Amino acid sequence: MVSQKTALVLGAGVSGLAVSIRLAARGFSVKVFESNDFPGGKLSEIQLGNYRFDAGPSLFTMPHLVEELFWLSGKKASGFPFRKLDEVCRYFFPDGLRFNASADREELIRTLSATLGENAETLRTYLERGQWKYETIGKIFLEKCLRQPGAFLNKRALRAYAGLYKLGLLQSLNGYHARLFSNPKTIQLFNRYATYNGSDPYQTPAVMSMIPHLEFGIGAFFPKNGMYQIADSLYRLAAETGVEFHFSSPVEKLEMQDGKIRGLFSRGQFHAGDVVVSAIDVSQTYSKLLGMNQTGNRYLKLPKSTSAIIWYWGIRRKTSLTGLHNIFFSSDYEAEFEALFGKKEMPEDPTIYLNISSKERPEDAPPYGENWFVMVNAPANEGQDWDLLIKNTRTKVLERLSRELGFRAESEIEEETLLDPRGLEARTGAIGGALYGSNSNDRFAAFLRHANFSRQVPNLFFCGGTVHPGGGIPLALQSAAIASEYVSKM
Repeated sequence: MVSQKTALVLGAGVSGLAVSIRLAARGFSVKVFESNDFPGGKLSEIQLGNYRFDAGPSLFTMPHLVEELFWLSGKKASGFPFRKLDEVCRYFFPDGLRFNASADREELIRTLSATLGENAETLRTYLERGQWKYETIGKIFLEKCLRQPGAFLNKRALRAYAGLYKLGLLQSLNGYHARLFSNPKTIQLFNRYATYNGSDPYQTPAVMSMIPHLEFGIGAFFPKNGMYQIADSLYRLAAETGVEFHFSSPVEKLEMQDGKIRGLFSRGQFHAGDVVVSAIDVSQTYSKLLGMNQTGNRYLKLPKSTSAIIWYWGIRRKTSLTGLHNIFFSSDYEAEFEALFGKKEMPEDPTIYLNISSKERPEDAPPYGENWFVMVNAPANEGQDWDLLIKNTRTKVLERLSRELGFRAESEIEEETLLDPRGLEARTGAIGGALYGSNSNDRFAAFLRHANFSRQVPNLFFCGGTVHPGGGIPLALQSAAIASEYVSKM
């Protein structure tokens, strides 16, 4: 009789939870080690008085990646209730222009055509081409490890090569949009999707124009109990399938023997394992846990994605102009990204994202109020004077929101806390507080990310935002799927 293999998973973020579920379904005995006292990593929640906030990611796309984990475990996906949104986002421009973006593609085209004066057929072609990119080259990048030849030698890849000229690998996302659209506001709207992986639209390649398809093709969704429901549901599912969790248990060292990892030390105790899956920062896994500083530094030096300053404000009034997702665009988008990536400082005029989950889940705020999750992009932490930057940016954010919404927002704040790049780094282990690991400003960025396996340590595998295919909930779930495939072939 073959004894059951043991998999040790580092980190209980969304990718760590997903890979633990997949490995348990494949018959592994799985132990998860998490430094925090809660699961979810960035996907956590905060309670301030009568207000509940999702602390991290606030947009939910590609829900089938979560449902799949229930199916693999023999559970009903109805255990994870969610609904599709009719409205994706509300947009506010500095000159007073406002409109709501429908989740329906044709309705969106009519809105953008009427509001921004764009040609309807150009918009339709743009969205259809984004879908094509996603369904061809996008799935190659998302579902396969790029370090294996098989990723590029299959029928889907060959079909993609036939339309290689459509991918926009040699031009920036902004350059691609500028050629298509006549209104700068349309360009700014679609440039925003570069921020979905913490990148700069003036540098990242035009292949990123596939991202709008996730919202306007597949759809945007809302979990019944808020975004934290994703982490909580996956944690409960993992526990039901026999995964063993060790919280408040940072890993201190990975123990090597004969070129392989034989186990780990956590809280001074040794845990043996046949395989290790790291769902934490790849550079720290090599440098801190294995003492392989040269390899760790190689990935530590990759240019970082954006971080963020996030205010959690309990607001003691209702607002009628806002929805679940709201964007207040800056007046000079290019200057904003030059500040973030060129100067590595806070922009003078930041774009503001406002999420109000109580619009969809009233229990998240008292009957008289709303829970405001207010985020601005920030550079990764490199020792900037964050106290001063936060103070100045908070003033600008409140002034803009007050002007747009018609009341003095600061006077309505009942509860308040914040997360900045320093706090994100301390809370999640993300180097510099970078939300997505490295950025995708280089056209070869996807090939620079670490693979989902280690060439140096044969029983070490990786998933999560710092490895292929990248950061964000969908990509983290995809990385867990790729990593589990490699583990199962051991």
